[in-house]
Amino acid sequence: MKTSHLFAAAALAFVAATGAQAETYDGVQAPVSAMKRADVEAQAINAANAKDQNVVRGSRGAETVAVSRDRAGVEAEAIRAAAAPDQNVSSGSRVNSKVISTMQNPVDARAEAAKSNASKL
Repeated sequence: MKTSHLFAAAALAFVAATGAQAETYDGVQAPVSAMKRADVEAQAINAANAKDQNVVRGSRGAETVAVSRDRAGVEAEAIRAAAAPDQNVSSGSRVNSKVISTMQNPVDARAEAAKSNASKL
């Protein structure tokens, strides 16, 4: 025999041996479920019709926040802090220093001026 015939016979024997070891197909497994098909379908319909089911929190703009202080008071405090002459100076600005503001806040000065003008009238 020629070597090509020997190789062909060996390859055929190898294919036959591996084919004999293949797994058997038992078919589709039966579904195991605690719920009936109608119950699952009803849940799916309810989930599909749910309001805002695909909305991520905060994706529709800012959320409302519970307000604990009035707006005018917070705004006045912010204006006063922004107008402070020593707003950028802290106690750690210099070694062993203590910051004591000696300058009057312009907001306070305007309020006092308005108060004194109102009392003159």
